[in-house]
Formats: sequence, C-alpha cells, structure tokens
Amino acid sequence: MAEHTVKAFDEDITRLRGLIAELGGLAELAISQALEAIVTGDEELAREVVERDAKMDALEAEVDAMAVRVLALRAPMADDLREIIAALKIAGVVERIGDYAKNIAKRTGRIEGRSRFEPLTLLPAMGEVAAEMVHDVLTAYAARDPIVAREVIARDAKVDAFYDSIFRNLVSYMVENPATISSAAQLLFVARNIERIGDHATNVAEMVHFAAVGSYPSDIER
Repeated sequence: MAEHTVKAFDEDITRLRGLIAELGGLAELAISQALEAIVTGDEELAREVVERDAKMDALEAEVDAMAVRVLALRAPMADDLREIIAALKIAGVVERIGDYAKNIAKRTGRIEGRSRFEPLTLLPAMGEVAAEMVHDVLTAYAARDPIVAREVIARDAKVDAFYDSIFRNLVSYMVENPATISSAAQLLFVARNIERIGDHATNVAEMVHFAAVGSYPSDIER
C-alpha cells in the first residue's frame, strides 16, 4: 500500500510538471507572437494570441485543482510540500505572463506610421531578453536547478535598463514629434508589459530556488 501511495504521488508530481511545462510553452509562444504582431502590424496574429489566452487560463485552473487535491489527499511533507506549493504559485505567475503578452498583442492595431516609427525598433531586443528569462526559468523548474534560477534573477536588471532607455527615447520622440504621441504612448504600454514579464520570470525563479533548496535567493541584488 505504501509503495502504491508513493507511486501515485510521483505520478501526480509528473502530471503537475507536465501541465506547467505546457502552460509555459504557451506563454513563450504568446510573447514571441505578440512582439511579432506589434512590429509587423499583423492583427490576425495578434488575435490568435488573445484567443489562445483562454487555454492558458484553463491550464492554470487545472494545476490549481490538482495541487489542492494532492495537498488534501497526500499530505506531503518537506521537499514534496515545497514542490506542490511552488507548482501552485508558478502556474499563477506563468498565466499572468500570458496576460501581459495578450495585453501587448491588443496594441497591434493602435500603432500608426509603423514603417517610419523609429522607437518601434527598440522593443524586440528588450522582448528577447524577457522571453529568454521565461524560457530559462522554465528550464530551471523542470531541472530543479537553483543555479540557473539565480542567473535568471540577475538578468532582470538588464530588462529594467532596457525599459528606462526606451522610456527616455519615447518621451523624447513624443516631444520632437507631437503627432506620434498616441502611438508612442501605446509603445510605452508595451514596454511596461515586457518589463513586467521580466519581473514575473524573476518571481518564478525565486520559487524554483525555494522548491529546490528550501530558501529564497534573497542575497541577490534585484
């Protein structure tokens, strides 16, 4: 009976990890496609991002329900308990990353004069760093790797620096080109959402670190 219980618990953990991997894959795809839609003006692609968000919501709800069930039925302790709690929290944060990607996609049809709007060229580089953070932190979660998690946390400063630079650039552009204020404001919103994606990847990294070693990496400068 004990062996059966352990096997069932392992199967539950494997299922939880699989759901989070699927959720994370959808979040990565949403970020990539949302940024492509913004840069190219592809409103059809933007709609795909927005519509797919419902699937991410459903996956998060499935993780929540399963984690609560495992807590109630298995009464996990120590490492196992950390694993379940981390999965519960990570699912919510990854779903929120998907929401930020959806918010970015929704701005696709609101950028005018895209071909001559120079500040638009700055966002892909910032988005690439944030997207890499999300990818790497999901890899760290799958491997229970606290070292990679700490590397992701350290990288958040680069996203913040990108945001500060883009903010200054866009404000200057609006002053010099008043007719672009509306579009520039939309791009500021996009940059802010990318910055929040980086913050949420950092939050996941902290949870991965906690699940792996039982402590948060509070000694890392954020």
